[in-house]
Order: sequence, then structure tokens, then C-alpha cells
Amino acid sequence: MISIKKFTILTLLLGFMSVFGQQKPEVKKISITGKIIEKSSSLPLEYATVTLSASATNKVVSGGITNSKGEFKIDINPGTYNIKYEYISFKTIEIKGKNLSEDTNVGTISLADEAQQLDAVEIRVEKTSVDIKLDKKVYSVGKDIMVRGGTVSDVLDNIPSVTVDAEGSVALRGNENVRILIDGKPSNAGNINDALRLIPAEAIDKVEVVTNPSARYDAEGGGGILNIILKKGKNQGINGTFVASAGDPRNTGLSANLNFKQENSNFFTTIGYNNRNNPGNNKIDQENFNPDGSLRSVLNERRKNERFGEGLNVNFGVELLLDKSTSWTNSLNFRNNNGGNKENVLYYNYDNNRQYINTRQRYNDLVSESENVEFSSNFVKNFKKDGHKLTIDASFSLNRDDDFSKIEGTIIDDGSFVSSETAKNINKQNRNLFQTDYVLPIGKNSQFEAGFRGNYVSLLADYQVQEKKTPDDYFTNIDEFTNKLEYKENVNAFYSQFGSKINKFSYLLGLRFEDSKIDVNQLTTNIYKTKKYNNLFPSVFLTYEFSQNSSISLNYSKRISRPRDRFINPFASYTSNVNLYQGNPDLNPALSDAFDLGYLRKWEKLTLNTSLYFNHTTDSFETVKKERGDEIDGIPVIISTPFNLGKNDRLGFEFTLNYNFKKWWKLNGNFNFFNSKNSGSYTYTKTNNEVVTQNFDRNASSWFTRITSKVTLPYKIEWQTNGTYNGPQKTGQGTNKGVAAANLAFSKDILKDMGTISLNVNDVFNSRKRIQEIQLPTVNTYSESQWRTRLITVSFTYRFNKKKTEKDTKQKQQNDNNGDPEFMG
Repeated sequence: MISIKKFTILTLLLGFMSVFGQQKPEVKKISITGKIIEKSSSLPLEYATVTLSASATNKVVSGGITNSKGEFKIDINPGTYNIKYEYISFKTIEIKGKNLSEDTNVGTISLADEAQQLDAVEIRVEKTSVDIKLDKKVYSVGKDIMVRGGTVSDVLDNIPSVTVDAEGSVALRGNENVRILIDGKPSNAGNINDALRLIPAEAIDKVEVVTNPSARYDAEGGGGILNIILKKGKNQGINGTFVASAGDPRNTGLSANLNFKQENSNFFTTIGYNNRNNPGNNKIDQENFNPDGSLRSVLNERRKNERFGEGLNVNFGVELLLDKSTSWTNSLNFRNNNGGNKENVLYYNYDNNRQYINTRQRYNDLVSESENVEFSSNFVKNFKKDGHKLTIDASFSLNRDDDFSKIEGTIIDDGSFVSSETAKNINKQNRNLFQTDYVLPIGKNSQFEAGFRGNYVSLLADYQVQEKKTPDDYFTNIDEFTNKLEYKENVNAFYSQFGSKINKFSYLLGLRFEDSKIDVNQLTTNIYKTKKYNNLFPSVFLTYEFSQNSSISLNYSKRISRPRDRFINPFASYTSNVNLYQGNPDLNPALSDAFDLGYLRKWEKLTLNTSLYFNHTTDSFETVKKERGDEIDGIPVIISTPFNLGKNDRLGFEFTLNYNFKKWWKLNGNFNFFNSKNSGSYTYTKTNNEVVTQNFDRNASSWFTRITSKVTLPYKIEWQTNGTYNGPQKTGQGTNKGVAAANLAFSKDILKDMGTISLNVNDVFNSRKRIQEIQLPTVNTYSESQWRTRLITVSFTYRFNKKKTEKDTKQKQQNDNNGDPEFMG
């Protein structure tokens, strides 16, 4: 809506300029000044439109728009005019026959919200929750009532092109090699999926989905970039929002978003507290075969999880306007979460005739502590020419994730002792980031950019597992799981890009150079590995505008996916002693060539964005489930581990649409179909020295779709629903089954629109699961995993000095990957 408004303003200004060219030069002009504010809050309205037309002919003569203070100044010839004051979704005020013969201040104009009643249904004109652009989608969190009381994971699971599976893994267009940024910077969490479940949705302003980033962006993320932008106050004076929520299973939360903005400074803070219980479950039916194909045994594993956590998220900062062209922003963010998981696993054992043998219990009492502290600083210098600026950014963060487990194993039938174990996982990570960007407009329609980015990460993972072989023994280390791993990543990057617009055609050419040094050191075993490599990442973006509302683009970029976290840690998981996850410190980065052909078309009620994309990836990551070669209590030990496959080709088609079916009914839909073709094999050696080679060649297709409906019902009740279906997909060792899920929410404004009460149901049918079938040479498994069961949440939102229909002011452009500046429209 903002882009349409800018186009309208530009058209008016061009019209005014043509009129000015016809005026006689000897006539002395006069100045008309004034201020436009919102009537209910007295806040200034930026980008309000003032139009002056000749009183006799009603022909537009001149006009202008208000600045950030709501002020305007228009120079015209003396005369009698009709003056019109307008702002989208506010009541227009028109003064007719105003005689203007000298410099005049018309004073303060107060515009009131425009609301109409039609068939007992309220009409509120507002920007859609998803703003579709040719190169990205921008999702406004505050307009989605289904995520209130939720977390960032819930937010991402409602965004077009994005899916979040039952285990929290995020994928963009079905590709899990996606880079997740917070305010343009990588998260410092040891496990990004877990971190996304700790940040409350109320702390998020919007999410940018960039499927094919330019050279300006970090080259990390073969599948694209998700940029999560935290809230910062924008409006003058003291204002804010409070949110309280409660749910079943336990989902208690309190948050406040406050800011105090003056002419030369802005103090902002977001504080959030949550106390959650996330029960989940997992089932595995496993058949074990002899080498001749005959059935040897059957194992049915049933796992119940009672995850719980209590977290605090605090972000506060200050933006200082040092002068009219220079600003300096500093912020400090602190996140703390203490929780755990009481996991009860039952193994039902059967013989080769499927006759019951016994039931073994494995109870894991996990306690976790997590802390993250980050300081960020942003300096922006704007030069005289519009768009000419220099930005400097720095951030320093420290993250600590500690897990402590007590694991007890018994035979349920007779209460006999099986095992007693303890596990300790201490993770410390710090990240320092420095970045500078320079933007230079050249001529009327060209722009040059250049910048540097240094990203320095250090991770220390100390993992220890101990066991008792008998109830009276002392705890001793299990050497194959006890390890200390050090990971260091230093990436220095330089980029440059140039873009220009020639009539309806525009181009943006970029080149990024990244020099990487990776150290993976196993300190316990004294194995030190260093990987040094540098890469060039070109990008080409071509766009042709058929009209104001129709354009096509052809884009190319080269991307990289570096293995991190649990992918490289060979001691990442010890939840089950027969189904293990083991990282691979020998993983190499995957390189991708990404091509995208996009088309954007806007009608009065419909916006359609389609995309045909192709990704070619070498050394792509694949996860293999393999038999280790030994057994525990007659059960084969299965290990899941990632490796570098030969190559992966992904071809897909996607469309996203916004449809304002009626003024009271809005629809948003997203559909994605893709084909994934793997070429490669994996060779490993079992503990009995048997060498196994498995072919991972496959050609598989899948699709997913999501549709969201938002209806304004009678009595000012908003009803929002979405449904998602993830289609089945073949893997190198089996199949992921199709899964359907739905969310539902209602909200109603109260207290003269200063408050809102909401009810939302996440996973209405309790169906959001990960369902897999795996076929190994001597093991077949069927599994269902549900990270969290259905959640019902009630929330209350209260706003002071800030109405629900308040319009966002223009955000300052920041070249810190915090959003892609709108170059050439």
C-alpha cells in the first residue's frame, strides 16, 4: 500500500511540476504551511496528502505531503483554492473557496479514523499482513492474531513459502538450508530451532522472506534468508503495548513494548516473560531382520515428553539524532530460559513370532539453562544527496546453553536394573560482527554500493556421559560419548554492486568475496582440523516493468551453506541409546547456484506473485540412518548422521496471492511444488568392520500449500483461519508422509479500541506430526513425532497512546541486512 501511495504522490508532483511550467515567471509565489495530526491521539501523520485545486475549475494546481512531524509547506500563486487534506483510511477534510493572497499558516488539521457499517459487518481499511514484492515478502506480525501468546516458531509457521516441521526445523520452499537472521544478524544460539521457541511473538515487528538475496546479503543459506526484525518504537511521545496470555497446555506470558520518542532521541524497550509446558510424543515401530530376510525381533518404542521452560526476554536501547543527517542507535538484548524435559521412553520387545518378551523403561530427567546477551550499535550518516549514506554496524554476543540429564533404565515387568547414566552438555558460543556499507546514487536512476562484513564465531561444546554398570557401582565415563569440541569460524567478506534503471528495464549486478577459515578441534582426542577456502558469489537481478502494477524479474545468485551446531558435533544427542544422532565434523560446505524467474501482478483486489526457481547444489547435506553394527539388549543401534552428497538439483514452482474478496474478507494463499533429484552414495564401516555402501540416487517430488482467511464478523469480531498441507516426499531411505494441520483464532476490540482480547487454537486437529517410513538393509521403521500437542491460548492486548489502526511511519533504511532498500522501486 505504501508503494501505491508513493506512486500516487509522484504522479501528483509530476502533474504539479507540469502546471508550474505554464505559470508566468513574474508572479511571486506565496507559502502555505500547516500540520496534520490524528484526531484521537494527537500524533502527527507522516505522508498525509494536501491538494490545492482551482476553485473555479476544480483543476489540481499544486500539492504536497507531510514530513515525519506532520508538517507541510506548499508554494503557489495567489488565488482562490479548494484545499483537500487526505490520509488513507482517515476521513478527508476539504475546505472550499479559500482566498490565499499572502503567506498563510492554516494551523493544525485533525483527521479522524474512517469506519463504516455495512450489513452489520465492520469495515476497517488496513494493510494486509503479507506485503508481496517482486524480490521478497514482508510479513507483519502484529496483524496476525493466530500467533498471539506464541513464539517465533509459531510466527514462521504462518508465513508464505515457510514451513516448520514437528521437530522445529525451518524450511523455505521445502529447503532446510535457510539462513535465519535477527535484525539482520545471525543468531548466537547453539541451536537456532530451540532459540526460536524462546523468543515471544510479541517481540517481533515483521519477518522478511528473501528467496534469492543479492550480493549485499551474507552468502550463507542455500535456500534463502529469513530476517526477523524486532520491534522498535517509531511514534512521537510515550506509547506502548502490553500483552498478557494464558493457555492450555500451560502457556503463560506477559510482555511490554514501550518507547519514548522526542525530536532528537528515541528510547525503546521490549520485555517479555513466559512460562510454558509443551507436551509431545513419539512412536517408533521397528522390525529387525536377519541377513537372510527372516524376521528376528520387533521393537515398539513409545516416548512421551514433558518439556517445560520459564524465560525472560529483555531488549532496550536508545536512538540518538546527533544532527539532521546523523543517527546513532545502541541496544542491549538479554534472553534467559530455564527449563527441561521429563522424557519417559518405553520399549516393548517382541520375538520373531511377535510374542511379547518384556518392556524396558528409559526415563530421562533433563534440566537446561540458557542465556544470551548481545550488544548492538548502528551508526548512519546521510549526506546531502538523497540516498547517499554510510552505515557502520557492530554487535557482540555471548550465548551459553547447559543441559544436565539423569537417565534410569529398568525392566518394567520385574523392576530389575538395566542402566543408570548421567549426561552433561555445556555449550558456550560468542560472536563478534562488524559491518560497514556505503551507498552512492549516481545520476537520476543509478546507484553504487560497497561494503565489508566480518563475522567471527567461537564455540566450545563440552559433552560428558557417565554410567553405572550395577546399582552399587560408581559413575564412570563412556568414552565414545565423552568429548570436548571447539569450533571457530572467521569469515571476512567484501561486496560491491551497481544498479541502474533505463526506462522500464532495471538491473542490479553484484559480486561478493568471502574468505573463510574454519577450525574444528576435538580437544579430548587431540584431533585438529583446519579448513581454509575463499569463494566469489556473483549476483544478477534483471527486472522489466510492463506497467505500474505488472513486472517480471530474472535473478541469479551463488550461495553457501556451512555446517554448524549439531551437524558437526559427533556427540550431539544421547536421548536414546539405540536411536542416536551423531554429527559429522568432516562435513564440507555446500555451494548452490540459485536461479529465479518471478512475475508480479497487482489488480484492485488481488496481488499475485509467481516464481519458477532452480537450485543446483554440490556437496549437499543428506542425513543417513545406519546400523552401527552392535546391539543393546538385542536391539540394533541405529545412528543418524549427516554427510556430503554428490549433488542435488531442485526445480520448483510457487505462487503467492493476496485477495481482498470483500472489504470484510481477506484471503492469502501460497502453493509450492518442487522436484528434488539427488546423485551420490554413502559408504560407512560398522563396528564389526563390515563395509556398507548405500546408493542415495533419487528423484522425488513434493508440494505444500497454505491458505489463510481473515473475516471481520458482526460486533467487531475478527476471525482468522489457516490450513496447511505438506505433501509426501521420498527420501534416500524411505518416505515422509503427507501431513495436514489447521489453526484458528478470534479477536475482539474493547475499551474504545485500546484493548483487544483474542482466542487462538494452534493445531486444531492435533495433527501436526512428522511421519516417516525408513527401510534399511536389516531394519524397517515407522515413526510419528509430535513436538507439541494442540495449544489453546487466550490473550489480552492493551495499547496506550497507540491505537490499533495507527499507521506506521516510514522506517529509516538500514543497510545492515535489516531489509533490502527499495532501489529503483
